[in-house]
Amino acid sequence: MTTTFEALGVSPDLVEALDASGITEPFAIQTLAIPDALSGRDVCGKAKTGSGKTLAFGLPLLGRVSKSDPRCPRALVLVPTRELANQVTEVLKPLGKVRKRRVRAVYGGVPIEKQVDALRKGVDVVIGTPGRIIDLMERRELSVEAVEVLVLDEADRMADMGFMPQVQKILYRIESAHQTMLFSATLDGAVNQLVRRYMNDPVFHEVAAKEVTVDEMEHRFLLVHHMDKVRVAAAIIAGVERTLIFVRTKRGADRVVHELQKERVSCGAIHGDLRQAAREKALKDFTDGKIAALVATDVAARGLHVEGIDVVVHYDPADDHKAYLHRSGRTARAGETGVAVTLMMWDQENTVRMLMRRIGVQQPMVEVFSNDPRLADLASWDPASETANA
Repeated sequence: MTTTFEALGVSPDLVEALDASGITEPFAIQTLAIPDALSGRDVCGKAKTGSGKTLAFGLPLLGRVSKSDPRCPRALVLVPTRELANQVTEVLKPLGKVRKRRVRAVYGGVPIEKQVDALRKGVDVVIGTPGRIIDLMERRELSVEAVEVLVLDEADRMADMGFMPQVQKILYRIESAHQTMLFSATLDGAVNQLVRRYMNDPVFHEVAAKEVTVDEMEHRFLLVHHMDKVRVAAAIIAGVERTLIFVRTKRGADRVVHELQKERVSCGAIHGDLRQAAREKALKDFTDGKIAALVATDVAARGLHVEGIDVVVHYDPADDHKAYLHRSGRTARAGETGVAVTLMMWDQENTVRMLMRRIGVQQPMVEVFSNDPRLADLASWDPASETANA
């Protein structure tokens, strides 16, 4: 039985704003979490990126949070990466305008002055990475003493990236009575310690069966030749709207972008050596459909969420089955299906065969050249049936 945002208790003005942007039916995590969050309960949600958790905490937050004084935000959302800070801000900022609440992202890698200026004028909802939040606190440009709503988004990633000491330092400084919402793909280890220490009688919600599985996507394993490899990738990109390409190294990402551009493919890169402005532009151009492909390293793609990725290309085959599923899952978001394609050369064949055994996929490895018409529609091409009919 489907429900509506209005039935969950979301205020009419926010429901109207969601309708205007084409969002009419809540995702599972939103249906579970929003009523408790609106009532003021501490909420602990087990949910992955792409499950709709931004609105699960964002709608109750904007429905409850009051106006702030300069330098003293009333809501604080902690996130692990700059990319996620921007993505959450893009979702909440227009909704904040409806409620006359100012929403601002703060993170490192960019000049701090504009962030300081905004805080001095007054920001109601701050979305930021732990390091920059602490920097602003130590400069006395941001105080968390009056926070009414605290959100820890992707807490497991913050733990994985070594941010827990900074997160705890921030939480220790929140002196006011406040609501805490925590969302994480896992609730063990350091995340469980956060829940036990800093949350008050939380209600737990979990979205079942959201682990990305091999069955949620189509798999293709293609044997390619070194001189033809980039043209094979270009042919795949030409057949769909949005392609995410994974490579092992930052230098490799830049090289693949350069080679694809020589093939007249519109693409960009995202990796740790790029300036933050360049990373943001590439991600925004990809999200907006201005470029057809984004080339990323595994680390840079952590927390990356872009709707409607048609194909994930393992330009460099994944190191292990976990990395393969993590990469490939980008094309199986929010109930969508997609294609994960691995490009391998002759000396990588054994490694990929071991990977296929680990993920339980039986597919023939097919040698292809860039002029193969089947590359234009990998989703409808079934190598297994062709082999059976041969």
